Amino acid sequence: MTRPLLILRPEPGASASARAAAALGLAATVRPLFEVVPLAWQPPPAAGFDALMLTSANAVRAAGAALAGYAALPVYAVGPATAAAARAAGFAAVTAGDDDLVALFALVRAGSARRLLHLCGVDRRQADPGALSVTAVPVYDARAIDPPPRLADAAAHVVLLHSPRAARHFAALAPDRAATRIAAISTAALAAAGPGWAATAVAARPDDASLLAVAAGLTA
Repeated sequence: MTRPLLILRPEPGASASARAAAALGLAATVRPLFEVVPLAWQPPPAAGFDALMLTSANAVRAAGAALAGYAALPVYAVGPATAAAARAAGFAAVTAGDDDLVALFALVRAGSARRLLHLCGVDRRQADPGALSVTAVPVYDARAIDPPPRLADAAAHVVLLHSPRAARHFAALAPDRAATRIAAISTAALAAAGPGWAATAVAARPDDASLLAVAAGLTA
């Protein structure tokens, strides 16, 4: 019997992952652990920055019309999905790095930008920017859904963990670790899930396509 995937990431990413899974011939169930909530924020003047940094497409959606004030800035984005969201929002100069913040900082340092405005979530990725000046402004929060979704049948699925935070939250809720298979988007996400799972796998690259590919190997 082939196990379906269990997708726990927030919408609209969860449905995007489900569509990508279906294109691969994989069945998927969507039960988000978090919901993305836009925050009230005060946009800093664009003149104080050389570039805009985005590490999630959620930031593009949450920032909304205020992004127009930064239209003249080049954008550095983590991953192709975030870069695509920036382009769809009207940014012309968008550089997409790997789904890795360390690699993105290296990409920025190779250019001329030194003062970055990072529009992000309350729970955001961390890395040493080196000589770069990074001003982080939270524009959204990914809040745990209460009560959480039904997870009693998690062991009948391959569970996809898209972040360390999701891994920690799922691990606290999982009813039967010893019978549950998990696929993690990164080694950090796998470490956050802790030990004791029936089977584990880590994506070759920290992106959704690689996560689905490695999860497919656990479905049999």
